[in-house]
Amino acid sequence: MPTSDSDAFADVLAGNADFAFNFAYQGLTGRAARGLAIVTCMDSRIAPLQIVGMEPGDVKILRNAGARVTDDVVRTLVLATYLLGVDRVLVMPHTNCRMASATEPEIHAQIKAEFDVDTRSLEFRTVTDQFDALAYDVNRLRAHPLLPRNLQVAGGIYDVVTGRLDLQDV
Repeated sequence: MPTSDSDAFADVLAGNADFAFNFAYQGLTGRAARGLAIVTCMDSRIAPLQIVGMEPGDVKILRNAGARVTDDVVRTLVLATYLLGVDRVLVMPHTNCRMASATEPEIHAQIKAEFDVDTRSLEFRTVTDQFDALAYDVNRLRAHPLLPRNLQVAGGIYDVVTGRLDLQDV
């Protein structure tokens, strides 16, 4: 069972103390000031705001393993489009992604072999072709009946080596 040891989070609290001391975002609202939502991966090499040249308060950021458009992403985007000022969405997976480096069975087998945990009840949504997966996810959003018809949806692959975002024609 997971536990919580406060010493394990000492660096987090110290970092927060510094952040709070210089806190400058108290005037922001919960709306996306630039009307953008980004669906991207949880990979720590990705700094979504910096990649697109925006600031806190400008963008809604949705992250998961592989930058996939899951049901939870759709749920969140429905809320963001109707209540939080989002009128465009960028789906942004990245190069060198772990979710694109192995098949679903291989990921399950690795976790089982290394940690003796059976994860087969989960769908990790690995991809063998990032371009096909990106096209599928972008088109899922474009066709979703609960999202506004005028919602602008684009897809692009972020290169973790060069820092470039390459929009795809999907």
